[in-house]
Amino acid sequence: MSNNLFDVVLLFALPASGKSEVRRYMANIGAERLSKEFHIGDNLQLDDFPYVFMMRRIDEELMAMGLDRIYYPGEDSFIDGRDWGTLTTLLNEDYYDLINRNVVECDSAAQYLFQRFENAAIKVGINPRLTYLDEDVRKKLAEKLEDECRKLLDEKHAQYPETMENKTIIVEMARGGAEGASLPLDDPFGYQYTLRHFCPEILQKAAILYIEVTPEESKRKNRERFDPTNPGDSVAHMTPELVMIHDYGCDDMPYLRSHSEKPDTITVKQYDKTYYIPIGTFNNMPDRTTFLRDFPEKWDPELVKQIEALVRNATDKMWENYKK
Repeated sequence: MSNNLFDVVLLFALPASGKSEVRRYMANIGAERLSKEFHIGDNLQLDDFPYVFMMRRIDEELMAMGLDRIYYPGEDSFIDGRDWGTLTTLLNEDYYDLINRNVVECDSAAQYLFQRFENAAIKVGINPRLTYLDEDVRKKLAEKLEDECRKLLDEKHAQYPETMENKTIIVEMARGGAEGASLPLDDPFGYQYTLRHFCPEILQKAAILYIEVTPEESKRKNRERFDPTNPGDSVAHMTPELVMIHDYGCDDMPYLRSHSEKPDTITVKQYDKTYYIPIGTFNNMPDRTTFLRDFPEKWDPELVKQIEALVRNATDKMWENYKK
């Protein structure tokens, strides 16, 4: 990686706030400008949404077999909220695999993913669930989901670069808490809990690009973006309404930013160390990014200039405190 680039950018925002749209903008301004003006190299993407989707798919297939769900009670929050930590642990593994370009050879991609889910959950204190299913049930479940799991694993491997030189790893996720919750949020909710579960290597190398919108605006855009023909897509999916209320009804990032021990950072105390993660904020109120969903040749140049200024302001603030 380069000394002039962010090694890791944590792209944080409530659902549908504009994360994918900002990434789309950055993908269309050219690699040279992106590195020189924004300190971001060629993007390598880590995202926990595919794991959320596969957990829901596991529950759907279990229900189809007449069995109980193990991750979600329905269109609502996790049965065990510590699964927010499970997701972060899976991203840590993806980070290590990406850095080391670890290609996994396995007979069953579904069984491999099941074991990853179990191991990650155990690390955050959750007892095994898939392991305790009847062997025939687990085998049938794996057969049903094999193609989807194989595609997920193949896509992961396909992203591995020949070298990490001039690369920036973008880790995308949304976290929050229930409507009306008091701050700071109690574990296992919000960014405070999740940040403590990132591995030391990520915490040491990360800066946060935070896209700020209200929970009400997040709900509006969440409904607006939904494509029912492609519910597993990371851009076109719709987060269930009950989840928007119970998990994304408030956002603790502004609180963490205002209570950090150092300005323009987020303080994370973990692994017997204190990390001060630089943060830059892109305020997307009113909505400035939806036009970026269209083809780039149709983008309004004046609106693009506004986006450019907002992204540069955020990344400049991040860079001021990076690697200090």
